[in-house]
Amino acid sequence: MTANRAIAQGTALLPEQEEKVAMRIENKKIIDANSQRSTEQASCDALILDAALRQSLVTLRSLGCHGLRTVALETIDELLAPAFASRWCHQKVVCPAAIGTMEYLTYIEKILTSTGARVLIPSSDGTVALLREHRERIEQQVHIAMAKEPALAIAVNKERTLTIAKRLGMAVPLSIPVESVSAVERALREIGLPAVVKPVESWVENGSQRSRVASRLVVTVEEARRAVEDLTCLGGTTLFQQFLSGERESLAFLYANGNIHARFAQWAKRTNPPLGGTNVLRASIAIPSDIGEQAERLVREIELEGYSEVEFRRDAAGRPYLMEINPRLTASLELAVRAGIDFPYLLYQWACGEPIDVVQKYQTGIWMRHLGGDVATTLASLRQYGRPGVSTPTKALFDFCTSFFVPMRYDYMDWKDPLPAFTAAIDFPRSLLHQKRKKGTNMHV
Repeated sequence: MTANRAIAQGTALLPEQEEKVAMRIENKKIIDANSQRSTEQASCDALILDAALRQSLVTLRSLGCHGLRTVALETIDELLAPAFASRWCHQKVVCPAAIGTMEYLTYIEKILTSTGARVLIPSSDGTVALLREHRERIEQQVHIAMAKEPALAIAVNKERTLTIAKRLGMAVPLSIPVESVSAVERALREIGLPAVVKPVESWVENGSQRSRVASRLVVTVEEARRAVEDLTCLGGTTLFQQFLSGERESLAFLYANGNIHARFAQWAKRTNPPLGGTNVLRASIAIPSDIGEQAERLVREIELEGYSEVEFRRDAAGRPYLMEINPRLTASLELAVRAGIDFPYLLYQWACGEPIDVVQKYQTGIWMRHLGGDVATTLASLRQYGRPGVSTPTKALFDFCTSFFVPMRYDYMDWKDPLPAFTAAIDFPRSLLHQKRKKGTNMHV
């Protein structure tokens, strides 16, 4: 008997049915509240999408501290978005449609109309892809905090980015385009194993199907075939790339009108997954002399305005290789803000066409930790012991525990705004389970 029929007949519900009914009622209340607020025509300064992401919370706090009014939006699958709990969130909006759909776009337009937001700030590959596709339509209502399309088209495409970098004399990993499983054998002969199978673009769509795809480290022929098959099933293309296991460093820029308004560098000690992905334990560092000028020259060559993060990985000899550019706010953003560079506010100034502050220096030696992500990457290290670049179980556990004795800042945690950290802690078991279910846990970015 379904929950609806049981209610109609007055029959007692099973526990799992009660939970579904309660969730359905709560979801309806949220959507109804959104609809009611949409008629109030309240004004705001920025609509921040992807509220479940760490960088969205950082952006909301940053703009709030500057006296700006913000609205945060997330889909109905992410009701526990930490940004919703922030004191700086003037309005939270739950969208009933999935990212990438026309229903999602229409809902954004509705919220823009009701709030009068000046700036729209996306932080995920999915929302960036959707806004790129309908940019002219959306820009009739709001300034979008994204680079112009010619530059953005290069930055989101790893193959095009590496081609330009190579022309500029930068070292890039040996890479071969692979469009299907049939081309794997040739790639293996030229690249060898271990290797990295990397999607050319991180967001792919094929009709009604859409997904974010991530890179994978492969150590066997079977893993290589499976990775290519998985990453091309929606029509995307991959790069079969040499494996680099050295240090990972990244540089962030705010570039506009031919000027660098701020630059920042960080080193990732641990990432989730262990060999790539999101930085979970990182430190602010001085701009490295060998990659600082290269990264800036690349951003200028592409004319990539707004915020961007340029990622490098070193080989065993310490030589840096360009990996990719992220032309959107990234998950490790909070370290830069804590170190003294308020990138979200600079991005807002740029998007609005206002004068942009210039930040010449920041504090080095600041450590930042995403505790939930660090737990996940430590558990992954235990499971993946024996794979290239993965620490032994003893070292992984030792490093995790000793990090508590290092002066550390923690993602989400701000004593002036404590509720988002509490929300993230409550949601951690669910997010950890979600990560375990995802395919390709051995990603390498």
